[in-house]
Amino acid sequence: MIIRTESKSDYNQVFKVNYEAFRNREDEPKLVEKIRNSEKFIPELSIVAEENNQILGHILLSKADVIEEDINHEVIVLAPIAVKPEFQNKGIGSLLIQEGLKRCKNLGYGLVLLIGHPTYYPKFGFKPARQYGLELKQFNVTDEVFMVCEVIKGELDRIKGELRYPETFL
Repeated sequence: MIIRTESKSDYNQVFKVNYEAFRNREDEPKLVEKIRNSEKFIPELSIVAEENNQILGHILLSKADVIEEDINHEVIVLAPIAVKPEFQNKGIGSLLIQEGLKRCKNLGYGLVLLIGHPTYYPKFGFKPARQYGLELKQFNVTDEVFMVCEVIKGELDRIKGELRYPETFL
């Protein structure tokens, strides 16, 4: 299994992975396309899992903002992550998340936020975000699915406020 940065030649396979992983819906693959074409896209944070020249999984982490009064903190949001259905539950998603978090830290982004399954993401260090003074108003989600991972120590003490997803997510 090779975990690497997505290249333009991967785009069609990545679309297919997201389409199949999300039960033949186009919302997620189209979201990937919109993020790629936005100013919030970070090419190094679009990561694929490849085996035998076939893309089996994809994760996309991109920029968002946490607004605290008149202060704008740049953070990362994780969405979407997809693994081809026949390769799910084999650790591919875990490899992608671990690599994504490592890259965020190396690039100097201290917080990664997401809306996700409350029993899956905690094993990677994600915790309910509202208990750390972070809020999400754009989407009506429960506390346990709005999560944050501190990849640079001290960032949860420094950054508070409302997460604002970019327009590409709305």
